[in-house]
Amino acid sequence: MKRGPSAFNWTSVVLGLAFLYAPIVLLAVYSFNAGRLVTVWAGFSVRWYAALAQDSQMLDAIGVTLRVGLISASIATLLGTLAAVALVRAGRFRGRALFAGMVYAPLVMPEVILGLSLLLLFVALGLPRGFWTVTVSHATITLCYATVVIQARLSSFDTGLEEAAQDLGCTPLSAFLQVTLPNIAPAVAAAWMLAFTLSLDDLVIASFTSGPGATTLPMRLYSQVRLGVNPEINAVSTLLIAVVAAGVVGVGWIQRRREI
Repeated sequence: MKRGPSAFNWTSVVLGLAFLYAPIVLLAVYSFNAGRLVTVWAGFSVRWYAALAQDSQMLDAIGVTLRVGLISASIATLLGTLAAVALVRAGRFRGRALFAGMVYAPLVMPEVILGLSLLLLFVALGLPRGFWTVTVSHATITLCYATVVIQARLSSFDTGLEEAAQDLGCTPLSAFLQVTLPNIAPAVAAAWMLAFTLSLDDLVIASFTSGPGATTLPMRLYSQVRLGVNPEINAVSTLLIAVVAAGVVGVGWIQRRREI
């Protein structure tokens, strides 16, 4: 006879969830606070969302962050897919260990070292720091995460389906695009979302590689928090959480629809 979860297990789960999500809930609640003090509730209001809509510097930072995230996540997912295919399908080719080590190195290297290395690279190449240097840096860092996610799915994919498509006349590329890619699409979407989220969250690498006109939202928030927490920060953070949550729910919904 199976026993249900014990009281200790339920308590552990509740405390763990509260520890993780209570700060986020409080942040969202106080984003509707009418008062200027973030720790004192003064009534319900959307004044800070209205103030955010008129803050041109914050809106510019949000726009830069979203553009950097969309472009860098797309680049990282595309290159990560190719890297995963090479690691899973190419066998023991010469230089495989070096290639895999270079792909996975950002997973274990401190962000400060990565940011400094990228800064020195851009300076050596004579590239002005700005939007594209941040985008390339984020794509470089998130590439390894996308590769890990897609490689895990490719490793368990039945290659017999792709071979059957080739027996029916498909070229290797056509078989991959028409058979393999649709089957690993949830993993590709998950890799893209992970890369996009990591790009939104990054502060250290962007601080090293950004320039005039390329201030990201984390950089903007960090500079304002050092001068004091403004309730407008709660509003923009709540919107950011809502965007990421909507993306995760959307990916989950698409995956469920594919399984039906």
